[in-house]
Amino acid sequence: MYEVSGNSNPSHPALRTLPPAYHPPVQDDTQTVEELLPFTVRLVGDEASLQKAVAIRHSAYARHLPEFAETLKTAEPADYENGVVILLAESKLDGAALGTMRIHTNSYKPLPLESSVELPKWMQGAKLAEATRLAVTRDRSGQLVKTVLFKACFRYCLEQNINHLAITGRSPIDRTYEYMMFEDIYPGLGYIPLRHVGNLPHRIMSFNFKTMQHLKGIADHPLYDFFFSTSHPDLVISRTNN
Repeated sequence: MYEVSGNSNPSHPALRTLPPAYHPPVQDDTQTVEELLPFTVRLVGDEASLQKAVAIRHSAYARHLPEFAETLKTAEPADYENGVVILLAESKLDGAALGTMRIHTNSYKPLPLESSVELPKWMQGAKLAEATRLAVTRDRSGQLVKTVLFKACFRYCLEQNINHLAITGRSPIDRTYEYMMFEDIYPGLGYIPLRHVGNLPHRIMSFNFKTMQHLKGIADHPLYDFFFSTSHPDLVISRTNN
């Protein structure tokens, strides 16, 4: 998946993993902090919102991959498919689109990356998702927008009982995903051209939700409180049948 924000520094604190459930094991409700954001994040549900997502997607990709961005000027067929949702971040000030991400599940058809590579046996038959078309604004709010989009993505996957979340990254973005505890689905495979990302070389990685409870040090991660001890009412991810 392209990460097209201006900051691709892999040392930046990023999502690392999640505990066994979306909400942390809080003993006292007063420990949960509510934080308002300067933007909202929701699922796209109408054509006007989709066009906002398309516009920020094209603008962001054009900064780094102008040739590929030419194919993103209009909505893609995948934007309308069953089993696909699109996240959209919008400014509270003026309603401007600040970021977007598309999430595919394999409820109706194989994941996009499967058009280029066969999944390993341990992923076959599982409930899968793939995050694609991540794009955020280039201004200073971009990093926060990206972080909240990832929070929304993981929350959506948990609500949909996803076993593995796949992600593809070109160099050097893949190092950020390593820090987020994504792992190569084929160790040693390296970078291969992927059809759904313009045949550019990408590394294919995944996160296993089933093994979250076995991971240590989660609570020490810089973003743990942001993800699990902070309520963000501006982030609204409704349950769907996708």
